[in-house]
Amino acid sequence: MTVAEELPGNTDAEVLRQALAEVKRVIVGQEHMVERLLVALLARGHCLIEGVPGVAKTLAASTLATVVGGTFARVQFTPDLVPSDIVGTRVFHPSSETFGIELGPVFVNFLLADEINRAPAKVQSALLEVMAERQVTLAGKTHALPRPFIVLATQNPVESEGVYPLPEVQRDRFLFKVRVGHPGAQDELEILHRMSVAPPTPRTVLDADRLMALQELAEQVSVHQLVADYVVRLVMATRAPADYGLPDLRETIEIGVSPRATLGLVSAGRALALLRGRDYLLPDDVRDVAVDVMGHRLMLTFDALADGIDPDDVVRQLLTAVPPPLVVWNQGPR
Repeated sequence: MTVAEELPGNTDAEVLRQALAEVKRVIVGQEHMVERLLVALLARGHCLIEGVPGVAKTLAASTLATVVGGTFARVQFTPDLVPSDIVGTRVFHPSSETFGIELGPVFVNFLLADEINRAPAKVQSALLEVMAERQVTLAGKTHALPRPFIVLATQNPVESEGVYPLPEVQRDRFLFKVRVGHPGAQDELEILHRMSVAPPTPRTVLDADRLMALQELAEQVSVHQLVADYVVRLVMATRAPADYGLPDLRETIEIGVSPRATLGLVSAGRALALLRGRDYLLPDDVRDVAVDVMGHRLMLTFDALADGIDPDDVVRQLLTAVPPPLVVWNQGPR
């Protein structure tokens, strides 16, 4: 019997809400970040968290790993990091006069890439196979990563010294980019009360087997053709905004989002629907995840960047311009 099965009210949505509540018992505020981390995990995606120091990015990642019963490793990315520091390398054993493989810290369920934008291009490229294929190739042999597996990366948005901006191809492999701000006054007071004494310790609510079953369940959430059409229209509006009544955005958007955004909107929306206790996807689920899925994938023109236009605001403008399908509930005869 798993840990989740021992808890009262162990339906899928209730177990997920219990896991979410357990993380929130440790993390004060930051509800959006905490929910997106769990949704990314259910959708088998990776999450990029952007925020200033001290807003519980690292604590949220380690707490989620504890709550779902996964192994966790934190790698501090620095300019002198090399690929073998994260994926592993060949090691010579003098006793047997043979070479062996020493696996790196990526072989865990939860990999926290702390300050990922401080590592050089070689390290960034080493993560591409890890994130896309969930495997590592060393000395001609392929080593599969543990399942489930997720990369949670953090970056500081304000500091520019010693920072390597993430290339587009790597940003595209993150399902979400979540921006985290400072907590409000009430949350700040709660942080003072809760963390200035013995901080709460999270308990394990899930295990790996139950989590993978929930991931498979999320993939079975029903997607109506009208909702699928809405997802495609949102994506196409980033590539041809004039066709959707937004000709001004042609001077703002250099390149629209990739097909990974289309898949990401559906997979993230399905996971959010499951978390909300539904086995079908609604347009509201897609709209709720659209900014986090599409914002970091948009490439803006040089003029738009010079004017300080925020890609997230462009996505919100698209959500206003592209109408969702009308959902009519059958309430029966009156």
